[in-house]
Amino acid sequence: MESTSSSYMIIKFKPISEVSSDLTVQVGSSSFCLHKFPLVSRSGKIRKLLTDSKTSSICLSSVPGGSEAFELAAKFCYGINIDINLLNVAKLRCASHYLEMTEDFSEDNLAIKTENFFKETVLPSISNSILVLHHCEALVPVSEDLNLVNRLVIAIANNACKEQLTSGLLKLDYTFSGTNMEPETPLDWWGKSVAVLNLDFFQRVVSAVRSKGLRQDVISKILISYTNKSLQGLIVRDTKLEKERVVDFESKKKQRLIVETIVRLLPTQGRKSSVPMAFLSSLLKMEMTTSSSSASSGSCRSDLERRIGLQLDQAILEDVLIPTNPNGANNTMYDIDSILRIFSIFLNLEEDDDEEEDRHHRNRFGDETEMIFDFDSPGSPKQSSILKVSKLMDNYLAEIALDTNLTTSKFIALAELLPDHARIISDGLYRAVDIYLKVHPNIKDSERYRLCKTIDSQKLSQEACSHAAQNERLPVQMAVQVLYFEQIRLRNAMSSSISPTQFLFSGNYHQFPQRAGSGAGSGAISPRDNYASVRRENRELKLEVARMRMRLTDLEKDHISIRQELVKTNPGAKLFKSFAKKISKLNSLFSFSSLKPSLKGKASTDSRFLFQRKRRHSVS
Repeated sequence: MESTSSSYMIIKFKPISEVSSDLTVQVGSSSFCLHKFPLVSRSGKIRKLLTDSKTSSICLSSVPGGSEAFELAAKFCYGINIDINLLNVAKLRCASHYLEMTEDFSEDNLAIKTENFFKETVLPSISNSILVLHHCEALVPVSEDLNLVNRLVIAIANNACKEQLTSGLLKLDYTFSGTNMEPETPLDWWGKSVAVLNLDFFQRVVSAVRSKGLRQDVISKILISYTNKSLQGLIVRDTKLEKERVVDFESKKKQRLIVETIVRLLPTQGRKSSVPMAFLSSLLKMEMTTSSSSASSGSCRSDLERRIGLQLDQAILEDVLIPTNPNGANNTMYDIDSILRIFSIFLNLEEDDDEEEDRHHRNRFGDETEMIFDFDSPGSPKQSSILKVSKLMDNYLAEIALDTNLTTSKFIALAELLPDHARIISDGLYRAVDIYLKVHPNIKDSERYRLCKTIDSQKLSQEACSHAAQNERLPVQMAVQVLYFEQIRLRNAMSSSISPTQFLFSGNYHQFPQRAGSGAGSGAISPRDNYASVRRENRELKLEVARMRMRLTDLEKDHISIRQELVKTNPGAKLFKSFAKKISKLNSLFSFSSLKPSLKGKASTDSRFLFQRKRRHSVS
């Protein structure tokens, strides 16, 4: 007769008379003084070992669950009450298999008792299955041979997907009934419970729920929860003592194994992923600090870089600050090569999108002249995405510019990676270049010039231009170029303000999108208000021209001073003539009367930046 509950089973017995023991059983470090008859009546293995009636001692060192499991099995043989519960059902099931306590030797034997409990109480529940599966970890390989592990994994997957289906049906029911109520229990409620499993069992559970159709966002949450718990306390320290280096190596090895396994289990990813960017970045950082030269490590890194590149527009600066491997040959603070690959993946994806959209429009309209390129408009998701990545790149450049070990070639490779249309304004790039020049004052003039060539002077704001014109860290060519384009911008703006009526109602009004209305046309603002605005801007422009003339006066004074010093030191005539010729070109360059007519067309296009909203950027 037996009584069962959700967590244990009690087995009733009749007490036996006390007689002296005639058998000693050694299990590990424990010895049990028992009687032969109760044991041989239930256990086939002990019956085989006691073929000789003179045998008084046997050794059972391989009992699954050790002495604790054998003690419970022996009590069962004696008819003593034992409770079969979630904590001992796995080892009792394995011990009964090892001791051959089956129906062949006795009815209602321990094997059938544990199997019934397993079917009725463990398998129908996700939490019970996870707990018993955790106890099976110490019972391998017997738990594997009995197929307990596989049955538990499949039960967890089936029950999880059943809950998902039930939750979906309840939501539909609530929707059609007009009720605002929703199921309160989240689908990943058991995700924290599964974190107790070892890496191998956890991997099998995740693979099973994925194959059964569990939602990817639920799988992502389970992976994040498991990673946070399993890597807690495994953060690798920069050890100095020799003893700690061994521990450090083991920690790195374990951490690398966890990261590589989690990456393999991540859901398939497209442009929109259920895996957060911060989690992917954390995995890549851990992989970088613990990476080895193995092929699996390289594959793991490539997969993470691809995933980050696919959703790079969702990243912040902290996500792309990937540290270098401390054991590697690279002595920079951050892994520049990895970031180059990540940004390249994103840019290649943008190019593929362009080609796909081109084919779509060609198929739709037939003639390329009729194609509608609205996906690059300022408000389109594609343009917004590339602008976010552009800002991210400039912030990243400003951060790594502080690294004294960063080479100029690496910095230039990153600065030139983005296409021209990615930066509407170049203030961020100028700030990063200025920081790099400040931190690296001893670079060659050729490298300094190459570095400044990455900046489009025509895309600098008025504030950045003013700073660049007085920045002594920039080469002379850069300062001249900035002043030149600023002069052209001012000249064209002044010439445009001469005839405000023509400016407002000419056919070229679309060149000034900030002034044109979004839908009401130029008539939305009265000509009188526009004229007053233009007059105010004209006064500001005149003040700016006066400042620049003062700057030119200072340059002329420097020219005279340098020429006098050259005369005193009496250098070669050839050097003096060459320098004087360059200075004369500089003076003529900033004269409004000396501007060539061929430059007017380009200047008119550059003048559109003047009337756009001025953005404030901090420049170092």
